[in-house]
Amino acid sequence: MKFSLFALARQAIGGAPWPAQWRDPEPRASYDTVIVGAGGHGLATAYYLAKEHGIRDIAVLDKGWLGGGNTGRNTTIIRSNYLRDESAAIYEHSLKLWETLSSTLNYNTMYSPRGVLMLAHNEHDVRVFRRHVHANRAQGIDNEWLTPEQAKAFCPPLYIGADARYPVLGAALQRRGGVARHDAVAWGYARAASAMGVDIVQNCAVTGIARGPDGAVTGVETTRGAIATKRIGVVAAGHTSVLMAMAGVRMPLESFPLQALVSEPVKPIMPCVVMSNSVHAYISQSDKGELVIGAGTDAYTSYSQAGGLHIAAHTLEAICEMFPSFRRLRMLRNWGGIVDTTPDRSPIIGPTPVPGLFVNCGWGTGGFKATPGSGHVFAATIARGEPHPIAAPFGLDRFRTGRPIDEAAAAAVSH
Repeated sequence: MKFSLFALARQAIGGAPWPAQWRDPEPRASYDTVIVGAGGHGLATAYYLAKEHGIRDIAVLDKGWLGGGNTGRNTTIIRSNYLRDESAAIYEHSLKLWETLSSTLNYNTMYSPRGVLMLAHNEHDVRVFRRHVHANRAQGIDNEWLTPEQAKAFCPPLYIGADARYPVLGAALQRRGGVARHDAVAWGYARAASAMGVDIVQNCAVTGIARGPDGAVTGVETTRGAIATKRIGVVAAGHTSVLMAMAGVRMPLESFPLQALVSEPVKPIMPCVVMSNSVHAYISQSDKGELVIGAGTDAYTSYSQAGGLHIAAHTLEAICEMFPSFRRLRMLRNWGGIVDTTPDRSPIIGPTPVPGLFVNCGWGTGGFKATPGSGHVFAATIARGEPHPIAAPFGLDRFRTGRPIDEAAAAAVSH
């Protein structure tokens, strides 16, 4: 039985090998369901289809390797303190799944609820975040307002002096928020899905979507041959528009590079996640000691995985002013992921005008934190042929009927 490169890599670094069920198979000629995209969302969808809906004749296809797209390029933040009721519902659903995910998958996802601190630098920020606190409490979601002194006590490296270019006027804190290990989430879902019979086919790019005389999907064309199927779920961040165009569906999406950096490893110094929406900067510390720093999206649409250097430079300037003790740290590397964004900066989850074709996309900068919840509701949507109640507001038709879920305007930035 042929093991994947991930299994060999796990053994090489001293980790436990994959179980015998894990395999790197050749795709079969037909499957009940095909999921396009072997990132966190796609693998979670396959897992919940198999576990909760009894659909195990599934192929998860990826043009690269398992978890090699945005899942491996994000900054791992988890939170549910969004403003709109629809957004809060799906992110809170996901956060509750995060809290027990390691035991559910029997795989350590390294979920760490260390708290997410969102800084207010001006009166607009103060009003926006206080509004979030009140809205979240009404939604049954934890969130609280801190004074600058309380924020400093919660995060000692933070500078709150009045002479700062970005003075701290207060902060909103979600204590249940935190981080997890991005690749572990993909591996955990992959292993669990594979153990239930799901085929995960790497290096298998989808080149076409076949449709029958009635317009319904009949299969996919791939670089490893044709695969017949009656249901297709597209979960491929950054390339959804290209894939959906193969079925004649035009998507309201734009793709942007989103940049991040990590520093050299240091001893534990950063006790929480800190976000600054005004300057599009956020920072936490990994278990390896690296400071993980995220920036905002580039101003121009692109499929580049590098982005403009000025974006990273602006972010580092802001981080160094908010955390002066970090000025001497060296940056080890930087990278960019490709994010799909919708006009209202909220995702699209549900069926499409093409029978048998479902889509999950447009998460922008919020995709990682939604991974378990996104896969859970998308699996239910595919299995039942109609939207899960939590996913229903995020249908593609909202752009036709004028029902946006405008988190961009509500939160200033949707990280």
